[in-house]
Amino acid sequence: MGELTDKIKGNVNEAIGKVKEAVGDHNRDPNFAAEGKAQQAEGKGEQFKGKVKGALGDDI
Repeated sequence: MGELTDKIKGNVNEAIGKVKEAVGDHNRDPNFAAEGKAQQAEGKGEQFKGKVKGALGDDI
């Protein structure tokens, strides 16, 4: 995937993760909240990957 694709995918995953965390907290479902936190972390990783690709090129 390209730099922009990774950044967008990361932003989407982070946003979905925040919603899942909030719903899990509201419904007192710690497993769903933890799933949301994990998805946020995945999204941040994808965003970082996109930034690295931008700095070094898409060939990594």
